[in-house]
Amino acid sequence: MRERQMLDEKIRRIREFEQRLEENVELIEMGEAEGDEEIVAEAEEAIAAMREELSKLEIESLLSGEADANNAYLEIHAGAGGTESQDWASMLMRMYVRWAQARGYKVEVVEESRGEEAGIKSATLHIKGHNAYGWLKTESGVHRLVRISPFDSSARRHTSFASVWVYPEIDDNIEIEIADSDVRIDTFRASGAGGQHVNTTDSAVRITHIPTGIVVVCQNERSQHQNRAQAWKMLRARLYEHELRKREEEAMKEQEAKTDIGWGHQIRSYVLQPYQLVKDLRTGVESTSPDAVLDGDLDAFIEAALAQRVHGGKEKGEG
Repeated sequence: MRERQMLDEKIRRIREFEQRLEENVELIEMGEAEGDEEIVAEAEEAIAAMREELSKLEIESLLSGEADANNAYLEIHAGAGGTESQDWASMLMRMYVRWAQARGYKVEVVEESRGEEAGIKSATLHIKGHNAYGWLKTESGVHRLVRISPFDSSARRHTSFASVWVYPEIDDNIEIEIADSDVRIDTFRASGAGGQHVNTTDSAVRITHIPTGIVVVCQNERSQHQNRAQAWKMLRARLYEHELRKREEEAMKEQEAKTDIGWGHQIRSYVLQPYQLVKDLRTGVESTSPDAVLDGDLDAFIEAALAQRVHGGKEKGEG
């Protein structure tokens, strides 16, 4: 039913565009016949605006993968470097929350492990909304920050790294078989917000899938039972994404060799000093407004990465 509604909406929008285009072409012909330049100019402006709308719809048409329409989980992990990298990880978390909220998506923090001085060691966001996974899937990889460190009394320039991993939430009717012997379940005392209850019981749950090395953690629920259920759901989603990725990598093996798309590699560089530039290392898309990007202005980067994944080749542009 969801797929049918989605297809009906796409067909409706195409027919609406066809009708608007026909109407504006007729207005241009009528204006030229009557010598009314104002009508011609208005119709030409309307067609130009339609061209922009269509370019956005073209990007949306790239979201045709098996799980693209699903909600998404987004994990952030600070790299080596202590406080500096942990602060960078928290900046990335804020960036994705801002991006998601601007799109009208709901964001829930599933797990957050805070740094000793500042920032976060890791966090998992549950981002709910149509096409959340499709839009975010190209954000997986290593993100690099270059800036004057606010934690360095000598005001030296530092380079920090953090990794992002995105995987889709899966429907309950998709069966993922997991053998009991393939998992290790640990419980531990949760940290962070939640009051006394969180800090006095071993309510947090960590599940490790031994064959793949995939680890999921949930500590946002009040009871161990709830955290365990959520962690199992996240593990099934991760294994599903793992299988999707294997299939996609096999299908794109030749293209990847040409376009240098690699899972888990450095994908984007954010330079705040000595100059200001955000550059996507896969597509060449750049922005000279890192503050805007860190406030969630990611669409130019995401759209180029999606287009590259579908069409291949280098998609250069300005963001």
